[in-house]
Amino acid sequence: MIKTFTQDDVIRYVYEETSPEENLLIEDAMMSEPELMTFFLEALELRALMNKIERQPRQSTVQTILNYSQHHPENPPRRLRHS
Repeated sequence: MIKTFTQDDVIRYVYEETSPEENLLIEDAMMSEPELMTFFLEALELRALMNKIERQPRQSTVQTILNYSQHHPENPPRRLRHS
């Protein structure tokens, strides 16, 4: 039986979520299917670009959290339950 690989399989390969046996089969498929190889190269480039993205919260968000933490007790008192 011949296994057909999809773009999802290539993405799993890019993120190293495939077994060594799958790796060999996917590599063979990419060598014989130019469209799959093109997708692989684009996925690698996209992964590299995404790894460069740095996200930081707005200063106002950080200040809100700091203000909240300064005005609230670390361990609020617990309510006693009456039976």
